[in-house]
Amino acid sequence: MIILSTLNARYSHASLGLRYLLANLGEHATHTRLAEFTIKTPVDKMLADLLADDPRIIGFGVYIWNVNETLALIQAIRAAAPHIIIVLGGPEVSYEVNEQAITTLADYVVTGWGEVTLPKLFDALIHGPKPLMKVHAGVQAALDDLQMPYHLYTDADLKNRNIYVEASRGCPFKCEFCLSSLDKTAWAFELDPFLVEMDKLYARGARTFKFVDRTFNLKPETGRHILDFFLAKIKTDDPLFAHFEVIPDHLPDMLKDAITQFPAGSLQLELGIQTLNTTVQKHISRKTNLTKAHENITWLREHSHAHLHVDLIAGLPSETMDSFAAGFDELYTWRAHEIQLGILKRLRGTPIIRHTELFEMVYSESTPYEIISTKDVSKAELDQFKHFAKYWDAIANSGRFTQTLPLIMDAANESPYARFHTLSQHLHTQWQRSHSIPLEALFTEVAHWLIAENPDSQTHDAIRQAVTDDYISSGSQGKLPWMKRGLTIETKQHTDAALARQARHLS
Repeated sequence: MIILSTLNARYSHASLGLRYLLANLGEHATHTRLAEFTIKTPVDKMLADLLADDPRIIGFGVYIWNVNETLALIQAIRAAAPHIIIVLGGPEVSYEVNEQAITTLADYVVTGWGEVTLPKLFDALIHGPKPLMKVHAGVQAALDDLQMPYHLYTDADLKNRNIYVEASRGCPFKCEFCLSSLDKTAWAFELDPFLVEMDKLYARGARTFKFVDRTFNLKPETGRHILDFFLAKIKTDDPLFAHFEVIPDHLPDMLKDAITQFPAGSLQLELGIQTLNTTVQKHISRKTNLTKAHENITWLREHSHAHLHVDLIAGLPSETMDSFAAGFDELYTWRAHEIQLGILKRLRGTPIIRHTELFEMVYSESTPYEIISTKDVSKAELDQFKHFAKYWDAIANSGRFTQTLPLIMDAANESPYARFHTLSQHLHTQWQRSHSIPLEALFTEVAHWLIAENPDSQTHDAIRQAVTDDYISSGSQGKLPWMKRGLTIETKQHTDAALARQARHLS
């Protein structure tokens, strides 16, 4: 028995990588099973599941978000069943292999692509001769030679989890903070067989398709065919949702035409911006035409129902918090539905390390290897930014404060970033944390802060009304302090938290 396992960040996530490996194991597939857990699953529970079949080999997919938890699990396996052969793969163990605690506990490590290399390794482990090398470089297969894995999504997966799919692999761009910068280019799967698999998934009940392609719109003709496929499936009484990551400055008319045909709630586009500082762009080898990106995002906001998700990264080389704030202020005017704020991470193998000495970039030694400080940004500033980002996600990105957010952000003589920074620091001072805040407490404190910031008492009733309306619309059960006794709160139930969040933005 062989087990392929990974620890997902959440139960709703399903590992496309594991399924690709299983689909391409050849003769070994018949005696191999998948074992997916989450990073919150207790070690003893995972251990019992893995040992129940007395496996000969266990392979783990290791990522930045699960390396610590996977290490603890492997330590438990080594104590309970030292005879089991441990094989590691995944981006976290594909670089700096000899410098990691988790790889010292493994018998073998496969770096990079695993679909060709892993079955050969299993051949040697089962039939001999035993491999002499611990580290095996993955062989990149021609995509047409790979077996697609979509039949390995179970009915339970289709019902309860996100279905991840890919029409291409790789990326032609060289953004230095990203592992995809190591790719030579992007490679596309043959379109017709891919769409046949998508059709099979749809026929089995899949209605949420999350594409992991880095550059979905790199080839507009291919993108248009895929969009047309989903447009043909959309029915008023049978909602469908598709998510794509797109190049923000590359949106030809053939794609615009298709995008405009998607009804509200059926399409999400993730558009990576990362920085609006052109000097920083050069340092990280990013070539986005920001003027064109602005035009495209504005056009999408005005002419489509697509949910728009953009990204910014703090802590990039030469970026100050003042320049980051200026970029945020500019991006805020582009009116995307969500601005996802992140902090630079030193992913193993990425070229970003070339700037370490020049810009005095100090990273955490533990996952997720976030930047601690740079020559231009202090630790205190980045700590404050983390509070900002957490509360921005809870308030602005959540879609729960649609009426309240304009009251927060629209202040005379104060930039949007400075305004929300003031609020986020107030909230952090109030609770000394930016997570696990009850919604009732969050709504109440935001209202109190707005009232304190607005000395004109005539605005206070309007503030309370806006916060109350948002609170009720969020589906929360309970009452804010100023709400009248006996007020009936209309609750809204959603089966999918991500789709509910988007629905709030689009309402």
